[in-house]
Amino acid sequence: MKILTHKSELKVLGLPADQGRWLLLPLGMSVLLCLGSIYAWSVFRKPLESELNISATESLLPFTVALVFYAALMPIAGFYISKLGTRTMTAIGGIIVGCGYLLSSFVHQIEMMVLTYGVIAGTGVGIAYGVPMVVVSRWFPDQKGLAVGLTIVGFGLSPLITAPLANQLIDIYTVRPTLRILGIIFTIVILAIACTLKLPPKDWHPQRDFAASSTIAARTYPANLFKSRSFYGLWICYAIATLIGLSAIGISSPVGEEMINIDPKFAASSVALFAVFNGMSRPLFGWLSDRLQPHRVAIASYTLILIACILMANAQPGQVARYLIAFCLFWFCLGGWLAMAPTITLRFFHPDQYAQNYGIVFTAYGVGALVGTLATGRIRDWLGTYTYAFYPMALLAIVGIIVASSMLKYDSSRPITQESL
Repeated sequence: MKILTHKSELKVLGLPADQGRWLLLPLGMSVLLCLGSIYAWSVFRKPLESELNISATESLLPFTVALVFYAALMPIAGFYISKLGTRTMTAIGGIIVGCGYLLSSFVHQIEMMVLTYGVIAGTGVGIAYGVPMVVVSRWFPDQKGLAVGLTIVGFGLSPLITAPLANQLIDIYTVRPTLRILGIIFTIVILAIACTLKLPPKDWHPQRDFAASSTIAARTYPANLFKSRSFYGLWICYAIATLIGLSAIGISSPVGEEMINIDPKFAASSVALFAVFNGMSRPLFGWLSDRLQPHRVAIASYTLILIACILMANAQPGQVARYLIAFCLFWFCLGGWLAMAPTITLRFFHPDQYAQNYGIVFTAYGVGALVGTLATGRIRDWLGTYTYAFYPMALLAIVGIIVASSMLKYDSSRPITQESL
């Protein structure tokens, strides 16, 4: 990507920067679409269970480990983006993801699949995931939330594209060649786009926003992330939202089958509807987080979650509409938080340290994912129904409202200005 240093001549992909920057949104979205393919793992499970003679629990291990490494590498990678550069980090992540898929196509034991797909591919996702958001947030200082929300849509909607593609390839070539093909495709796409992901010059602002740039530059931020009350408020709120959201996602189909008595095929197809709501909410909540006080947006999200919990706690067999509405809300709010958390991080803390800061905030996602997916399964095993899982979810939503009201607010204690760094 050719970028000239003079502000009036600055170009992005051959266009004036104010216009060319919009092309970075679909490019970043495409990178995240490739990375989000890890959520399509369910397509590979059945073929591998038959081929490797493994249980359903064992076939889930590569995906679980991939999520753990994805969440664990995010904060580590954040500290290296400024040192290695956005293009290098994206390329490294893409190559590692591709290698994970390619190596997975050659192994014949589930333990090795956990290593190749879980550890290696999951690591690649964690390395590259944050880069497109860093890039668009810097190119869109005037619309950070909307830009981040639009970019991250690619990750949320990825299963809608990559899962049918993988399923079709498996029907034609079987599972191992499919992993090989996808690994090659993802590597090529990410490497090609990596060349375009470059940050703008420091303190760059679009021409129409130039008058407001002095206000942005004079903004103060907490000097220490870990001494900021707002950081702990954001971390707790994010952990609660992801715990509830990922718990609901994990039991979407089983709840439909066991509690509502719907056809398994209908339950599975309804997940596509939920995924659409998950994708739609990201630009919406990002946009809202730009324009409203973050704690108000968070309270609105938790209120929707609370409504969904109440609907499902009183659900009866045959109440299909109630089930669809509730789980659309669960998926909608989780997608919203995946846009809200990075946007609020940008608003509360110094944007020049965004990659490191959001990497630390993102650890809340890892904790929520681990606790949430384990807790719902335990409740089902102990009590014999998923109904009782919605009571602690409702309680957590209330806790989230309280935390957001008291802690998810701008903290300027021990402040620093943008110019002082």
